[in-house]
Amino acid sequence: MTSDTAVDPASPGSDGTEVLQRDRVVIRFAGDSGDGMQLTGDRFTSETAAFGNDLSTLPNFPAEIRAPAGTLPGVSSFQLHFANYDILTPGDRPDVLVAMNPAALKANIADLPHGGVLIVNTDEFTKRNLTKVGYETNPLEDGSLEEAYQVHPVAMATLTRGALEETGLSKKDAERAKNMFALGLLSWMFHRPSEGTERFLREKFAKKPEIAEANILAFRAGHAYGETTEAFAVTYEVAPAKLDPGTYRQITGNTALAYGLVAAGQVTGLPVFLGSYPITPASDILHELSKHKNFGVTTFQAEDEIAGVGSALGAAFGGALGVTTTSGPGISLKSETIGLAVALELPLLVIDVQRGGPSTGLPTKTEQADLLQAMFGRNGEAPLPIIAPATPGDCFSAAIEAATMAVTYRTPVIVLSDGSLANGSEPWKVPEVHTLPSVDPKFATEPNAPDGSGEFWPYLRDDDTLARPWAVPGTPGLEHRVGGLEKADGRGAISYDPDNHDRMVRLRAAKIDGIPVPDLEVDDPDGDAELLVLGWGSTYGPIGAGCRRVRALGHSIAQAHLRNLNPMPANLGEVLGRYRRVLVPEMNLGQLALLLRGHHLVDVKSYTKVSGLPFKAEELQDLFLDHLAGVHA
Repeated sequence: MTSDTAVDPASPGSDGTEVLQRDRVVIRFAGDSGDGMQLTGDRFTSETAAFGNDLSTLPNFPAEIRAPAGTLPGVSSFQLHFANYDILTPGDRPDVLVAMNPAALKANIADLPHGGVLIVNTDEFTKRNLTKVGYETNPLEDGSLEEAYQVHPVAMATLTRGALEETGLSKKDAERAKNMFALGLLSWMFHRPSEGTERFLREKFAKKPEIAEANILAFRAGHAYGETTEAFAVTYEVAPAKLDPGTYRQITGNTALAYGLVAAGQVTGLPVFLGSYPITPASDILHELSKHKNFGVTTFQAEDEIAGVGSALGAAFGGALGVTTTSGPGISLKSETIGLAVALELPLLVIDVQRGGPSTGLPTKTEQADLLQAMFGRNGEAPLPIIAPATPGDCFSAAIEAATMAVTYRTPVIVLSDGSLANGSEPWKVPEVHTLPSVDPKFATEPNAPDGSGEFWPYLRDDDTLARPWAVPGTPGLEHRVGGLEKADGRGAISYDPDNHDRMVRLRAAKIDGIPVPDLEVDDPDGDAELLVLGWGSTYGPIGAGCRRVRALGHSIAQAHLRNLNPMPANLGEVLGRYRRVLVPEMNLGQLALLLRGHHLVDVKSYTKVSGLPFKAEELQDLFLDHLAGVHA
């Protein structure tokens, strides 16, 4: 196994194998989309989290519900990076690759470094399967793999069938458990606990106990194979990480967003209403929220995207915390109703879990290309706040921050997550309840007309926030009319007066511009860096890992990360002007760079990628070194 980190001397294990101490490992499970690689990876991740390692994951699966079996487009993979220290990314290259068929091998072998561990399910390497992906000879037999990797051929399907022979399951059903065989083998290899996996399987298949026991037998068979075969002479240990004291759990970005919305309802005292239409990769937020009705959460699966956002805005008009979740194509469809929310000045949370586009694009792949759509994708002048979480766990606090802004300033707020945050996971420190903010919706309770008429004016404004009053329909004496046509300032009657329209447009813009956001913090350890790398969203991890590598080579480099994209931090211009060169890596064709050039007249350097996969730390390290050389040229 290769590693760019330190390795302690080997020690003998209880079964006679050598035990190597590692400070970090990257494992990738890869197979057909029907092989259960996501479940396998998720279970290994759960046991790793329970063990106490820091971790980061990258699930990668086809867009098709069932891609053609054994083909390259049908390959599904799950990568896990775990360590005994704080890590930032799912890793660039796997130290261990588990390939369940020829397609998985061909799609992933280029990422395995020289000397890496390769575990291959030999049962799938038939002539038909090899031909299907373009192998002219069997790479397990022609010597091409042994020259470069530590190859371990394992007949997983055959061994699984043998372990389940007495269960009475059919050959086909027995073979389906081969992913649990692989999980058992890797669990032995890396000293992962097994009790949690066995408990999970019994709970998952509670209504089919025979299937549960079959999977457990396969899992145990894989573990026993590692112990008894002479093929594996070495196992590996990665000690728990030293994390801040507290209660931790493994969490994905979508789950964190769902929990954040539940918490937002609690801190604002408002019922939460989610109006949503299922769309990859945002659907899990709807699935998770539907489980929490006991917290005053109502979920509505609408017939389309427009109905979803319309119902959420209607709920906001009625005094609830209205939420709608979607991805880029859904934002396009929701744009008119989001513009209506800007005009009505009602709180509305719009969560966009970005994916590759345009149109249907790459539904299961990640991208950051909705920034300009979020910023400008409505007719007329319709500004609203935009928040971009940086990590899966950060999605929790982003949801609460968005709700606080929406309720306080009576505005829709867009949260820009993406596919890598949504599906990726990390250890998350569960916050103490007393640390969460308290937000008073300040509903209007009495007439407010300044002329003493006893009327309710829905467009009078708070002197500090410029927010208009929020009156729950049915409140006596507060009857009022709202709609999409322009409003008269204060009274709220329909107005076509040019000066009034100019005033209302500027007031709505000033309200958003006046929202206080934290100053941009810069990580510049030496204080003398000439290159600043600025990111947003999920680029936080890869940029941070790239900067760590560059600093380890003895160079000075500064890093900053934008969480608030509208309004941006007040000190952003000063920070940008402090450095000779500013570099912005983003997973689009330079959208944030365009905004920074326009707002601050800084010659921002852009580095872009739209492959559907996150940046790699190695890739960014080389980029940063090139730009450092350019600064000093």
